Amino acid sequence: MLAARVRRAARPLRTPADLDPLIDHIGDARYVLLGEATHGTSEFYTWRAELTRRLIEERDFSFVAVEGDWPDCYRINRYVKRMRGAPTNVEEALHAFERWPTWMWGNREMAFLVEWLREYNFGAGTEPVGFYGLDVYSLWDSMRAVVDYLERIDPAAARAARRAYGCFEPYYDDEQEYARATALVPTSCEDEAVAMLSALRARASEYREDGRESYFDAEQNALVARNAEHYYRTMVRGDSASWNVRDRHMVDTLERLVHHHGRHAKAIVWQHNTHIGDARYTDMARTGMVNVGQLVREAHGESPTDREGVALVGFGTHRGKVIAADAWGAPARRMTLPAARAGSWEDVLHRAGKGKDILLLFDGGEHGGIPGLESWCDHRAVGVVYRPQYEHYGNYVPTQVARRYDAFLFIDETHALVPMQLPVTHAEMEAFPSGL
Repeated sequence: MLAARVRRAARPLRTPADLDPLIDHIGDARYVLLGEATHGTSEFYTWRAELTRRLIEERDFSFVAVEGDWPDCYRINRYVKRMRGAPTNVEEALHAFERWPTWMWGNREMAFLVEWLREYNFGAGTEPVGFYGLDVYSLWDSMRAVVDYLERIDPAAARAARRAYGCFEPYYDDEQEYARATALVPTSCEDEAVAMLSALRARASEYREDGRESYFDAEQNALVARNAEHYYRTMVRGDSASWNVRDRHMVDTLERLVHHHGRHAKAIVWQHNTHIGDARYTDMARTGMVNVGQLVREAHGESPTDREGVALVGFGTHRGKVIAADAWGAPARRMTLPAARAGSWEDVLHRAGKGKDILLLFDGGEHGGIPGLESWCDHRAVGVVYRPQYEHYGNYVPTQVARRYDAFLFIDETHALVPMQLPVTHAEMEAFPSGL
């Protein structure tokens, strides 16, 4: 019966024009968060790219922010804005993504969006649309970026930065080693990271004279270094605290970007469903975890109709192929994503759409306008590490779907994206869940 109710509410999803109802549903929202059920599915990237292009062209969105490292994504930002010293082509720009999993942003699907942004910025005649990373992982790269910036505009401050960040040298660019060391001995480099951010901010007015954009980049890298140190120190505890440190950092970065782009700025965010779907309507809430979607909703409105407005758009699939790895740091592989678990949200959508792709819009009520969706159901979530053979034991998040999202795009059968850097083994794997 639920599948039949969903079928009556579903809209077809075949061509870009089928996004028209979603664009109308988003309305005047200033924060549009676009999810994905995996980090390696081509259709999630291509539909998000199409929706992103339309939001920029038709609704004047200011920037795209993704679940990626700030230094690597800022290199894309330089490219799409044709800034001095930027990469000369899209392949060079996307090869910035050297941290595993490189395929998340270094892929052919992203290349099309990046090239489109560059051409749009060149011809728009307005403030260029930016591209930024929200994540907290780039501890060493961000410290190096701060030192490089200061070396150019204030060599004395650069020497002080090297001394401060020298605290991290014994750990040889190894975040895990640093985390383990701080767990074993009650000491850390926290004070040095905090002091460096404070020193940079103390001279903000002076440094901004050299360029507001370049100062903002340096300040963000100093902020990442401070928060990354906290994240890795917290991570060794193995509880929800490090997740919350990471997602709060991503929200803080998002808010800094909105403020940086001015009072009318509008943001498009690309992250996994686990980050953009409101955590209050999943089992994450029971363990004290928060996420980006929840925090942004709480700050800026619970539905797209609110004054500032937030729209959370989830994505999912029933079956197909996906790029993932069978262990952390292992090579990318093209894996089979088996048919969704019976009774799961994806199974309901498969039966509702009778094998076709569909779009659902929720009205913000308890059941989103579809009776039965107030109940909890299993909702698939696949990370960069995936072991499909355990599909029936894990990989699903208990969810109240119509409250977690404002809309949902369902692609019944999906394909693996095309990485730019890593060789992909095309050997089929038997199904393997693991980390997001």
